[in-house]
Amino acid sequence: DLKDVVKALLDADGLNYGNLPKGLLSFHSYPEGNRTPVGEHLTEGTYYAKDKDDNVRVHFTVSAEHQALFELLVAARKPVYAHKLHVTFEVGFSVQKTATDTLAVDKNNEPFRNEDGSLLFRPGGHGALIENLNDIDADVIFIKNIDNVVPDRLKENEARYKNLLAGVLVDMQSRGYHYLQKLDQGNYTAEDLAEMLSFTENELCISHPRDFDSDEVLAVYLREKLDRPFRVCGMVKNVGEPGGGPFLAVNRDGTISPQILESSQINKEDVQALNAFKNGSHFNPVDLVCGVRNYRGEKYDLTRHVDPDTGFISLKSKNGKELKALELPGLWNGAMSDWNTVFVEVPISTFNPVKTV
Repeated sequence: DLKDVVKALLDADGLNYGNLPKGLLSFHSYPEGNRTPVGEHLTEGTYYAKDKDDNVRVHFTVSAEHQALFELLVAARKPVYAHKLHVTFEVGFSVQKTATDTLAVDKNNEPFRNEDGSLLFRPGGHGALIENLNDIDADVIFIKNIDNVVPDRLKENEARYKNLLAGVLVDMQSRGYHYLQKLDQGNYTAEDLAEMLSFTENELCISHPRDFDSDEVLAVYLREKLDRPFRVCGMVKNVGEPGGGPFLAVNRDGTISPQILESSQINKEDVQALNAFKNGSHFNPVDLVCGVRNYRGEKYDLTRHVDPDTGFISLKSKNGKELKALELPGLWNGAMSDWNTVFVEVPISTFNPVKTV
C-alpha cells in the first residue's frame, strides 16, 4: 500500500531518501539507467562550460556530512560520462566554512548555550558561500541550484540561454575593461567620460544623486563603479514561486543600482515597498553568470564586495527553546551587493526545480 511505498522511499532499509540531500536522489530515467542531479549537472556542463581542450569544470558546495557520498557518486559516474561525452571532468567540492558560523542568542539577546554549557554557533546561511566562491580559480562562473536540472531532451534550450547570459557578461565586462584601462592610463577626454557615465547609467542602470565638480572627480567615481565584479542574472516571469526578485535599491553611497532582494530585506511596515515586492513582475531562479577578474586578470577579493548591513535575524529553536540566529547577507543578495549587476529575462522553461514529489 501507500505506506509501504513511502517507507521504501524514505527509510534507511529502503532508498533512504529521507536522509539524503536532493543532489544524491535519482531524478531522471534513461535507457542506460537513472541519473541524479549531480549527473545532470556534469552532463549539462558539457553544453556551455567546456574549454577548448574539452575540459569541463564543475564545483559542488555540499554539507560536510554528505561530502563522502557525493565523492563516491562522482568517482563512480564520472568515467562513464567522460567516455560517453568525450570530455574530461574536473570536479571539486567544498563545504560551508565553520569560521562563518554565527553565535546564537536567546530571546533576551544573551548568548545561547547548549545543554553542556557550550556556546551555540549556527551556520550563517547561504551567504557564507561567498567564501567558497572566492576560492574558485576561474574567469567565468555559472551558479545555479542543485535541483534545477532538466533531462537531456531539454538541455539544448537550457544551454542556449546560459550561453546568451555569458555573452552579455563578456560584452559588459569587456566594455568595463576598456574604460578602466583608459582611466588608469589617464588617456581620456571629457567625451570619453560622458560615454562612460552613460554606460553606467543606461547599461548598468546605476543612478547617482550628485553633480560632479570636475572631470577628475567624475573619473574617480567611474573607476570606483567599474572596478568590481560583474554578474548577469537570468530572471523569469513571476508565477508565484517563493523567493526574491530583481529590484532597484539604494546603496550606502546614495547611488541606486539593480539588486536581487529577498522578502527578509523588505520593510514590512512600508506598504509601498511590500506591494512592490509582492507584485514584482519577475522572479530570481538563481541563474547567474559571474565575472570575477579585473582587466589585468587579477581575481577580485569577493569578500570586499559584501554589504554587511544586509544580514538579518531569524527565529529558530533548539531543544524546545527559542533562539535568534544571525543570517549573513544572502549569496546573491547582500553578498554580491557591490557587484555590477545586469538582469536578463529568460523563459520559464529554463527554471525546473524539484521542490515537491
